[in-house]
Amino acid sequence: MGKYQLIATAAMGLEALVAKEVRALGYECEVENGKVIYTGDEQAIARSNMWLRTADRVKIRVGEFKAYTFDELFEKTKALPWEQYLPEDAEFPVTGKSVKSKLFSVSDCQAIVKKAVVDRMKSHYKRSSWFEETGAYFRIEVALLKDVATITIDTSGQGLHKRGYRVDQGEAPLKETLAAALVSLTNWNPNKPFIDPFCGSGTIPIEAALIGQNIAPGFNREFVSEYWNWIPGKVWDDARTEAEDLANYDQPLDIMGTDIDHRMIKIAQENSFEAGLGDLIQYKQMQVRDITTTKEYGVIVGNPPYGERLGEKQAVEQMYKEMGQAFSKLDTWSIYIMTSNEQFEQFYGRPATKKRKLFNGFIRTDLYQYWGKRPPRTVE
Repeated sequence: MGKYQLIATAAMGLEALVAKEVRALGYECEVENGKVIYTGDEQAIARSNMWLRTADRVKIRVGEFKAYTFDELFEKTKALPWEQYLPEDAEFPVTGKSVKSKLFSVSDCQAIVKKAVVDRMKSHYKRSSWFEETGAYFRIEVALLKDVATITIDTSGQGLHKRGYRVDQGEAPLKETLAAALVSLTNWNPNKPFIDPFCGSGTIPIEAALIGQNIAPGFNREFVSEYWNWIPGKVWDDARTEAEDLANYDQPLDIMGTDIDHRMIKIAQENSFEAGLGDLIQYKQMQVRDITTTKEYGVIVGNPPYGERLGEKQAVEQMYKEMGQAFSKLDTWSIYIMTSNEQFEQFYGRPATKKRKLFNGFIRTDLYQYWGKRPPRTVE
């Protein structure tokens, strides 16, 4: 088994959560902006893809170096051990990005990295001609930041938010990775009731159920690195067996998703069935102001409309007021609402216990946290 420098990429604001998940898998890691860096073998690649709920992708760092000129970028890329990763028939497109660097032309950087890899491969595989590229897929990325080039290979394929259960979605679906993060940022555990009052296509309730039963988020999908000749099939079989063994399918759950739109309720139900969670999650069409419950010490997580569009603002602000009134009766519940509306607390009717800055795509939002009363201590 080899040792690889791995990078789990993360949306801004979620790095600490991703690091927590990496450590839970047993790997020491360092946290940087937008990424978590750690060392692991082939098994770590498989297990990271299988288990990381809040990361975007898992990449292998092939090399990192300063590059002020195209010559430097070419020579230092060529010096990397590409033959350890790419077979002779590998398909290897190069993507790129450049921020605050002398080498700012991304297309030129991509072309140079591609040529450097080809040159290295030609001399290793004793080839004079170009490569066919008919084999397994290796997406190389050259990322320049302040003149430091980081060269990686993506092991995930489709982003990790693609869990494989989305049959359909609404207009502004929440990424599965962010939904999992919202659940992870609460004090919820599978023995408590859980409500998402704006469930849309069901992403937050589904992610809560996967967490509640400890089901690996990558269990129902494939990863590009499954087709690489240097990761034995057994590694992936073992990762799936581990996921199957650790899942707690008998854990009862009390999870409900509600939405004002009956079409979204139907989509959420279909997505839940696709995720193998069939009847575990209840869905109801209702307005947020009508939510009442006699249950105690539950958790509400919501991603309501933000009122960003013209004409929606007043309706959304009115809805925030009604939500505040309905939820004020739930004094033992903890409530977590994510919105970009900076006046949210004002309309909701009380200040949050705590706020956390998050990004929903490119929209800067706050997660407003209202912590409920603690349950009484049970006397042993």
